[in-house]
Amino acid sequence: MNWAETLSTSWAAVRAHALRSLLTVLGILIGIAAVIMTVGLGLGTQKDVSEQISSLGSNLLIVSPGSSTDSSGMRGGFGTGSTLTAADAEALDSAVNAPDVASVAAEKTSSLALEANDTNWTTTVTGTTPSWLDVRSRELVAGEFITADDEATQAAVTVLGSETATELFGTTNVVGQSVSIDGRSFEIVGVLASAGSDSSSNLDDLAVVPLSTAANQLIGGTDSSSVSTIYVKAASDAQLAAAYQEVQTVLLNLHSISDVDSADFTISSQNALVDTATSIYQTLTVLLTGIAALSLLVGGIGVMNIMLVSVTERTREIGLRKALGAPPWAIRRQFLVEAAILGLTGGVLGAVLGIGAALALPGVIGSSIVVSPAAVGVSIGVAVAIGLVFGVYPATRAARLAPIDALRSE
Repeated sequence: MNWAETLSTSWAAVRAHALRSLLTVLGILIGIAAVIMTVGLGLGTQKDVSEQISSLGSNLLIVSPGSSTDSSGMRGGFGTGSTLTAADAEALDSAVNAPDVASVAAEKTSSLALEANDTNWTTTVTGTTPSWLDVRSRELVAGEFITADDEATQAAVTVLGSETATELFGTTNVVGQSVSIDGRSFEIVGVLASAGSDSSSNLDDLAVVPLSTAANQLIGGTDSSSVSTIYVKAASDAQLAAAYQEVQTVLLNLHSISDVDSADFTISSQNALVDTATSIYQTLTVLLTGIAALSLLVGGIGVMNIMLVSVTERTREIGLRKALGAPPWAIRRQFLVEAAILGLTGGVLGAVLGIGAALALPGVIGSSIVVSPAAVGVSIGVAVAIGLVFGVYPATRAARLAPIDALRSE
């Protein structure tokens, strides 16, 4: 028999027991669909996180204060201290000290109550400088952002996040209206475009005021010059590493610290967050793919089992073909091709199911699922390989049958 005849005969044998063949490939089908979905979900989540972080600026450095110590000597975690000041931000904004830094924006934040039209809403009030809009890669949907004059005069003006405006007024068309922040009246001069959420906060639920206003009227505290965070925007992605070193050097000099390990601040980057998230999702994807691969193993065992049954049922056919001169390799090839067809069928059906689920589920689970052509191709190849591997023993057993014994079989 040539290859065309072998393929035709094998396909006819598989079709002769269509229901049994379908049940046989069910394990492979489920395994392939699970692998495609698992890889797709991992890639999709990684894509969502990367886009979310990158939308805030891939060339962004975040400087946080060090730890605090209370009266009993207990130390808080990093970010709880008051080791950063507005003067630090001004020094970093100098091209002489940090030529690879494009712009800097300091933040002073607190959770305060807002009131408008008898509606109360508690949100994050952020005191910052005019450069914040560029540094944080944010946009406005209405009005304007705070200006240098607002900062210089401690103006009672604010820019609301889109969600904050909607909660207080039911609309984002609020420019020119007034809102009470911690009992003080502020004029709304702008509304920020929606930016979604990051890993720690809702970026659309905030009120931005001038840093000087926040420090002296709203969130002064015992040290009005301290800031919660300093955001540093590097001139480009390629200059991020250089900007990091410059920021570190400038702050160490300002704080009279000679040892980096003793620094009273920490510097992190968006790229570091992306790399961390990518590493986590890659590990998770590998783990879930391994679990899904167990289904492929079960499917392979099913293929071997059904091929052994097929050999038993067709013993007389094998004996007749051998009596007519069929060599062992022809018999072996016949059953291996049948096993490969079962694997291929399971792989193709599993790929169709996996791709269909990847297209349908994102709207339900709220997360992207990226169909990887490489994952689909490799999965189908693995399915065929499983059919071949688990078909070797039944095919070899069939090829070794003695013609006279096979013909005498009932």
